[in-house]
Amino acid sequence: MDLFDFNDNEEKAKPLAERMRAATLDDFVGQRHLVAEGSLLRRAIALDRLGSCIFWGPPGCGKTTLANVIAAKTNADFIKLNAVNAGVADVKKAVDRARDNLKLYNRRTYLMLDECHRFNKAQSDSLLPAIEQGTIVFIGSTTENPYASMTPAIVSSCRVFEFKPLTSEEIRGALVRALRDRRKGLGNYDAKVEDAALDHIAKTAGGDLRTAYNALELAVLTTPPQADGSIRVTLADAEQSIQRKALSYNEDLYYDLLSAFCKSLRGSDANAALYYAMRLIEGGCDPLLVLRRLIVHSAEDVGMADPDALVVATSALTAYQNLGYPEGLIPLSEAIVYVCEAEKSGAVKNAMLAARKDARENRDDAVPAYLRDVSYAGREAKEARKGYLYPHDFGGWVAQQYLPDSLKDRVYYEPTDNGYEKTVKETRKHKGM
Repeated sequence: MDLFDFNDNEEKAKPLAERMRAATLDDFVGQRHLVAEGSLLRRAIALDRLGSCIFWGPPGCGKTTLANVIAAKTNADFIKLNAVNAGVADVKKAVDRARDNLKLYNRRTYLMLDECHRFNKAQSDSLLPAIEQGTIVFIGSTTENPYASMTPAIVSSCRVFEFKPLTSEEIRGALVRALRDRRKGLGNYDAKVEDAALDHIAKTAGGDLRTAYNALELAVLTTPPQADGSIRVTLADAEQSIQRKALSYNEDLYYDLLSAFCKSLRGSDANAALYYAMRLIEGGCDPLLVLRRLIVHSAEDVGMADPDALVVATSALTAYQNLGYPEGLIPLSEAIVYVCEAEKSGAVKNAMLAARKDARENRDDAVPAYLRDVSYAGREAKEARKGYLYPHDFGGWVAQQYLPDSLKDRVYYEPTDNGYEKTVKETRKHKGM
C-alpha cells in the first residue's frame, strides 16, 4: 500500500455527508437567495472581496460548506476554529498570524469560526479589534440568532446572511446525485432506492441535508444485497434509517387533518383537537409541527383573553424537546386541552394586522419630541425634548400622547368582554382611556 492508497482509504472512511460537500458554488445545494448568479454574496466570493460576515441558519443547510467553498476560492490565508474549544490564546495566535500576513506578504486572512455564538465576552473582545481594523476577515457560523446570542459590536461589524432549511426537492436532488457519484458518493454500490424511500428521507430530514445523507448511507450500507449483487432500498428501510415512519395518509388528507386540528382549537373542542393531533402524530407527523401550530393558536385565538395559554403552549414545546417521544405527548395533550378550554379572543391578531398596515402604508416616523432618545443629544436638543411624563411619578400611569400626530387617534387593540380581556377593558375605562 502506498501513500496514495492511504489517502484514498482515509477519504472513503469519511461519512457521506462529508464526502459530498460541495467544492464549488455550482455544486452548492440550496440557498439560491444568497448564491444565485448575480447575487451580492456570489459576486463578493468570485472577486475575493468578501468582508466579515455571519452565516446564520439551522443545522445541515450549508453554512460550513459555503465557508469551505470560499476557502478554496480565495487566495488569502484561511484559519478555522471552533468556538467550543478555542480560547483567547487561540484567537490571539490567529490574529498575530493575520497581522504578519498583512505586513510581510500583503495577504489577507480569513478566520472561520464555527458555533460562533458560543464565544464568551473575553473571547469576543480579543477578536473585535482585528475585525474592526480589517486585520482579519471574519466568517462566523451559528445556528442561534446572532442578534440575540452574540456580542452586538461583532454583529454590527459583520453582514449577517440568513440561511434557510433546504426544501425536500433540493435534498432529494442531492441524494440522487450521491447515489450516482462513483468517486465521492454511493455509486459503486449499485443501489436502487425506491422513489417512496427517497421522498420519505427528503421530507423527514427537516431541511437538514446532513441528516438525509446519513440516513441514505445507513440504508444502503445495512441493506443485504440481492442475488445479482444490487442493493434495493425500500420505504421500510428508509423508515428505519431515519427513525421516522412514513405518513399513513396522502398530502391532501395531511392538510385536511391539520386544518381540522387548528379549527378545533379555535372552536374550543378539546376532544376533536386531541384526536386530530394524535391522528397526525400516529400517522408520522412530527409532534413539533403540532406544537408550533398550538403556540400560534394560543396567541391568535386565545390571546389576552387568557395570557397563560401562550405560557402553557411554549412550556409544552420545551417539555417535549427535553422528554422526547412518547412521554412528551403528555404535556402536549395538556396544552391542547388548556388552549381549547381557555376563553377566546382574536383582538391581539386584529391589533397586529391593523398596526402592520399603518406601518406599511401610513408610516410616520415623527416621534413626539419628548419621547426621543436624549442619550447622545446636545443641550439644546435635550431642552426641546423636555415634557416627558414619567408614569411612575403618577402612580404607574398618566395620560400622554405616544403615537405620532398623524396616528394619534388610532386604536389597534380593542379588548373584548372575554376572560382576562374584560379586566383589561375595565382597567382602561377606569383610567379614562
